[in-house]
Amino acid sequence: MKRDIIIAIDGHSSTGKSTLAKDLAKALGYVYIDTGAMYRAVTYYALQHGLISNNHIDKERLIRELDNIQIDFKYNPVKGFAEVYLNGQNIEKEIRQMQVSNFVSQIAAIPEVREKLVAQQRKIGKNKGIVMDGRDIGSVVFPGAELKIFMTASPEVRAKRRYLELLDKGEDVSYNDVLTNVLKRDKIDSERSASPLIKTKDAIEIDNSHLTREAQLDMVLDLAKKRINRS
Repeated sequence: MKRDIIIAIDGHSSTGKSTLAKDLAKALGYVYIDTGAMYRAVTYYALQHGLISNNHIDKERLIRELDNIQIDFKYNPVKGFAEVYLNGQNIEKEIRQMQVSNFVSQIAAIPEVREKLVAQQRKIGKNKGIVMDGRDIGSVVFPGAELKIFMTASPEVRAKRRYLELLDKGEDVSYNDVLTNVLKRDKIDSERSASPLIKTKDAIEIDNSHLTREAQLDMVLDLAKKRINRS
């Protein structure tokens, strides 16, 4: 009998973790959870409620208001994936904007924010049969995950991908600004005290700087099927 497993996909920003996770979940009939979107939702809440001004985050007030933040995922059958809702409002488009990207790593570095969201993520994954992507899924959220993937690519390749994605969404951005943001997020993600981005010893590293979407899916799908069928 086949068993359901937890697949953890970690890695640097703009490595296509979410794209791979969505494709993989669809191929396996698993549930996909975008944990990065959860941190983006908290960041969006902070921006909307004046908790971020002049590049300063009012951490104490944000911590006090965490109980007012309800994040849900609702499946959109037309788009084929679950969209993010903040307190009942669909914010899938809003959380992908550059303004949110500029602060999400700093918000994610706040221990109280991580504690709240990690608890939610563990609750979601208790029945397994999920693909979850983020920064600390294999190291903190699900250290016992049956399959751990760590994705990376050069900063320049990641910045170009993100730049083209933002242009396609109609945002007025420059490549240099996006590259600066990518490098800044790498530094914050890797050096934060709470659940820093690390590659665990049992994670399989994939550099997709020169891999197509189809090639990386085939590679990870093969790994997943082997783990699922392992007796």
